Amino acid sequence: MKRLLTLFLFLCLYTGVAMAQLPKPDTLKTNNGSLIIHPIHHATLVLNWDGKNIYVDPTQGAKAFKGIGEPDVIFITHAHGDHFDIKTLKELQTDGVPMVVPKSVADQMPAAFKDQLVIMKNGDTIDQVGFPVKAIPMYNLPQSPDSYHPKGWGNGYVLTLGGKRIYISGDTEDIPEMRALKNIDVAFVCMNLPYTMDVNQAADAVLDFKPKIVYPYHYRGQDIHKFKKLVDTKSDDIEVRLRDWYAKIK
Repeated sequence: MKRLLTLFLFLCLYTGVAMAQLPKPDTLKTNNGSLIIHPIHHATLVLNWDGKNIYVDPTQGAKAFKGIGEPDVIFITHAHGDHFDIKTLKELQTDGVPMVVPKSVADQMPAAFKDQLVIMKNGDTIDQVGFPVKAIPMYNLPQSPDSYHPKGWGNGYVLTLGGKRIYISGDTEDIPEMRALKNIDVAFVCMNLPYTMDVNQAADAVLDFKPKIVYPYHYRGQDIHKFKKLVDTKSDDIEVRLRDWYAKIK
């Protein structure tokens, strides 16, 4: 009996540690209920608000979204495989689900999804997916047609959910359009050399546009603790939330 109890306690402890390694959802109050933020992996996340599951750059297969619920709308920032994963889209239940995409993604989308596409270009605004959306540029500096992310090829997005403005950077550097953002409540900001920017650029841009909360994401290989220190040292008004976007998905 004692040995069984010891084994049980060990398994509970082990399970608790394993669970602690998984990304945990965060909750933010809005004017219309709670916004629940689910970090998934790398550049993939889900926002749950007003009964809607808002998927962003879904990858890693349907198993990555177990327990979250099927998508009600999908946003894709650009056509690189760590953001635009046709295999995952096919595994998910997406019948009739609007997919907000740039033209670069629409051009590569299988015919089965064509009728679901809402194509946006940089600067466009829409209000046809249940909340306002603005497409924000995302690109490398200096600008070049042969860069990883040329200007106009992909979209960042600002979503307005219950009065809260949520910025999703996509793959970008510290561009003027990012620095000029105003009244951002939550920002998801990439930092991943050589494809986007380093933590110094990211911190400097964040200190310019001053989101209330910022999540470093798409940060493989970068020191996000350094990013937090850079922001915390110069601002008491920006909350940097570090989450594990690279936990193993089972």
